[in-house]
Amino acid sequence: MGTVVALAGQVGGAKLADGLYRLRGRDLAVIVNTGDDYQHLGLDFSPDLDTMLYMLAGIASPAAGWEPENETRAAQGMLKKLGGPDRPPLGDKSLATALLRTQGLADERRLTEITLDFCRALGVQARVLPMSDDPVRTQVITDDGAVSYHEYFTEMGCGPAARSLQYNGAADARISDEVLEALHASDLEAIVICPANPFHVIRPILEVGGMRQLLKERGVPIVAITPIVGGKALKGSAGKMMSELGREPSARGAASEYLRLIDGFMIDRQDFALVESVRSLGIQVAVAQTVMRSPDERVALARAVLDFARSIREKKAAEVE
Repeated sequence: MGTVVALAGQVGGAKLADGLYRLRGRDLAVIVNTGDDYQHLGLDFSPDLDTMLYMLAGIASPAAGWEPENETRAAQGMLKKLGGPDRPPLGDKSLATALLRTQGLADERRLTEITLDFCRALGVQARVLPMSDDPVRTQVITDDGAVSYHEYFTEMGCGPAARSLQYNGAADARISDEVLEALHASDLEAIVICPANPFHVIRPILEVGGMRQLLKERGVPIVAITPIVGGKALKGSAGKMMSELGREPSARGAASEYLRLIDGFMIDRQDFALVESVRSLGIQVAVAQTVMRSPDERVALARAVLDFARSIREKKAAEVE
């Protein structure tokens, strides 16, 4: 067995990463979206990084995977009493990463270094890696102009129609040495694109300067998992955003966002009828239960993904022979 690199964000992506982690441990590296990072009350928040950390550490809330279990809201209550903002809702435990991250960045430490320190403190053996140490900020273009994804999600409730997205700073952002090391590993076995919104989670990672080309040049199977099941996203704005951007809100539509990058695409059993349609895009297709309601189902999907990647690798080797 070799090493695995996953691209991820959101709770769904963190769940699959957790399944991969349970199978591979320290042989997993997860490149996490930071395009949704934001500042609030002078603090630096990285929601996808924190979601990943809590999930892999086994301390994520079962009902709200983006925060630790048994979260409380005492600080938020006092903020409101003092006339402060009540959005986004702040959890007491969740403030810890933001406080330490803000201090670390103020001391001119890299976001990657800070995040790896969190991994060590939480006992996470996998490498959780920001997509870049340079700031990248996703902007949603609406009929009324551009807004940050944080504002679009938190203040607007994803209400305005999304006309396009921009990834400010991505072209000039540098891939960190840690991400380069993970992707250049001699025993790299597969690259997995976890189920997440293709536009505001995965696309910012791919837009970091040189990232897409580097992934393709590695020559290992790249497998993506659908974020759309039965024509809709289980959570989040992916389905709505796809429709507004003129894409088909389906597993096939999601697969088409990764054309000329991925080798294989995994769809849910509910969408078995779409197998040939996705295959017609020139992408190999596998079918599995992609909805993960328990740790066992995370592991089962992770195993199916790695088996799929192995079958793609073996097929490529046979073709060369």
